[in-house]
Amino acid sequence: MSQPHLFTPFTVDGLALANRIIIAPMCQYSAVDGCATDWHLIHLGHLALSGAALLTVEATAVLAEGRISASDLGLYSDANERALARTLEGVRRHSDMPIAIQLNHAGRKASTRVPWEGGAQMPLDDEAGWQTRAPSSLAFVDGDHPPAAFDRRDLIEVRNAFAQAATRAARLGLDAVQLHGAHGYLLHQFLSPLANLRTDEYGGSLENRMRFPLEIMDAVRSVFPPGKPVTIRVSASDWAPGGWDLEQTLAFVEALEGRGCSGIHVSSGGLTRPACTARAPSTVGSGWPSVGR
Repeated sequence: MSQPHLFTPFTVDGLALANRIIIAPMCQYSAVDGCATDWHLIHLGHLALSGAALLTVEATAVLAEGRISASDLGLYSDANERALARTLEGVRRHSDMPIAIQLNHAGRKASTRVPWEGGAQMPLDDEAGWQTRAPSSLAFVDGDHPPAAFDRRDLIEVRNAFAQAATRAARLGLDAVQLHGAHGYLLHQFLSPLANLRTDEYGGSLENRMRFPLEIMDAVRSVFPPGKPVTIRVSASDWAPGGWDLEQTLAFVEALEGRGCSGIHVSSGGLTRPACTARAPSTVGSGWPSVGR
């Protein structure tokens, strides 16, 4: 009997994979001040024994304010790095599976309650909440406190934070980095005309809306070791009129390829609520809401 293609080896930008099964990042909302805990050791250690080719650590914030919730994992401090190093040491003691990490900034979808508490935005006067920032001062849903729009200094700070987190990932010996450009988080917010109302060189045209996510790719690729993949997750459609769609996604992917992007993880939705999964991006009606807030 011939071997199914799923179980054949595969190489991505110098990283040899035993098969074509990739464990996607799964938020655990179980960190303390961005630091991994014993929960992460058990969770990741279990997955590392599964026989998949690559394990991806959950969406990990590059800044404290970029966490989806106060319980999100982070890689923005020395304490975060030490805690994750402890977790990875425990996992590697029992598994040689390559490990990647997904780097994220939640933008206007930050500062929320954990999912089992409803996932709503935290009030600004709550000690567990904070002022969110985004491409434009446009709330995710009615009733949310609007984010503060990034100025040029903010853009530099975020770009440097992604690069610093990637540098920490390299020090930790991680085998790949994935940028989170999907599900309505910061990079997706820059891409979509429904969330990006800027009038400077980072808004308006497709070229301008792609500019900041491409700068993030450049910054991360420049510090993460050659021969180790840097990939990105994208939402191929907002499933909303006038939003991000497949045609724009293809243009973005072409630009990413020219910047050394090693692979694309394709998802959809997350920028608006509710969103619809129709048969074609141009068809929007009643349907299932997108996964996540």
